[in-house]
Amino acid sequence: MQIEDLDAPLIGAFLDHLEDQRANSVRSRNTRLAAIHSLFRFAALRHPEHADQIARVLAIPAKRYDRALVCFLTPAEVDALLAAPDRSTWRGRRDHALLALAIQTGLRVSELASLTTADLHLDHGPHVRCHGKGRKERATPLTSQTVAVMRTWMRERTGSATDPLFPTRQGHPLSVDAIQWLLAKHVNTAKDCCPSLRGKHVSPHVLRHTCAVNLLRAGVDIATIALWLGHADIRTTQIYLHADLALKERALARTTPPNIAPGRYRPPDTLLAFLEQL
Repeated sequence: MQIEDLDAPLIGAFLDHLEDQRANSVRSRNTRLAAIHSLFRFAALRHPEHADQIARVLAIPAKRYDRALVCFLTPAEVDALLAAPDRSTWRGRRDHALLALAIQTGLRVSELASLTTADLHLDHGPHVRCHGKGRKERATPLTSQTVAVMRTWMRERTGSATDPLFPTRQGHPLSVDAIQWLLAKHVNTAKDCCPSLRGKHVSPHVLRHTCAVNLLRAGVDIATIALWLGHADIRTTQIYLHADLALKERALARTTPPNIAPGRYRPPDTLLAFLEQL
């Protein structure tokens, strides 16, 4: 295909095909469009003879969509989820440590899957290091409760510094799909003692949302939470301000209600007389 074959109507038809035929979400559509825009910005420097056609493609706007509130777990749901793994087994102890670390640190599922034993530091200033999006490395501190869980797991976990922190029975790293599967399994177990989980679709990213909301409830500012989660743009972190109704209720409690008397407004006679003279 040549540059002249990729005109704006063809790109528009492709985007419609993503939504109508392949049932992709609006976000997926916008992601594909962003990649196309990136290609055409590069092509604009190499093929100035197609400047008009490239400009028309670059003018295709991203589609707007309704942004739903983020889903997160309450403290009772977190306790039920952490109690779900059977810690009398090796897999149960591994899963319990993985879930505890995920909820407290807010690591992405890909970051959890790539952790090695060398990334975990439990001595002075306990923290975990990971490589996130954009090849950025960050360190996330650990609470005393998470340190205790990870110390117990590391006493059982054997291997070299380059071995995965959460391995399979064969010693291989857990895949992203495997982490999603074990989370779904333990959520189904936790539903028996915590019915509120039945109405939630709990994915690994929900654990990340839970970490962010917990930090926000503890009074941590948005900029620090953005650094904690590895967000490149602080506007991404601001979605958590809208997620927790308890934060809004506390803000409302700190305000002074206006002194407004109930009832309908009744204009005085002087105002009515003035209006009649108009």
